[in-house]
Amino acid sequence: MLVRNIKIKFGDSAGKIWNALNEKGTLEKRELLGAAKINDKDFHIGLGWLTREDKIFKENDGYYRLGNTNLDHEIGAVAGTLWKIMDIWGEADISTMRRLAGTDEKEIYSALGWLAREDKICENGEQIYSLK
Repeated sequence: MLVRNIKIKFGDSAGKIWNALNEKGTLEKRELLGAAKINDKDFHIGLGWLTREDKIFKENDGYYRLGNTNLDHEIGAVAGTLWKIMDIWGEADISTMRRLAGTDEKEIYSALGWLAREDKICENGEQIYSLK
């Protein structure tokens, strides 16, 4: 079984978002994807990571900027649910997590970014995650 270092991979996504916002200021999500040169999945992974670090703020109109976060309750709650799922199941893929958590894929990736920042998870193969 291949165990990948997702802390490096996920941290890279967060770094690209942080650098884009630091350089350009407040950006709408679509603009941020382009400036950071990342896809939607990596955006949500980085969003979760930066939320855990208390470094990203989402404006009411869907724009993002650097600052103390206002996303910790929603992303942190899903992260707690995923932690429980992996604690019970041992490991889970994205579709299983989505079904058991009752949420969408974007929220799953954000929560995985949060858990990766806490160094609590590892990737066992392609998009199969477990607790460390």
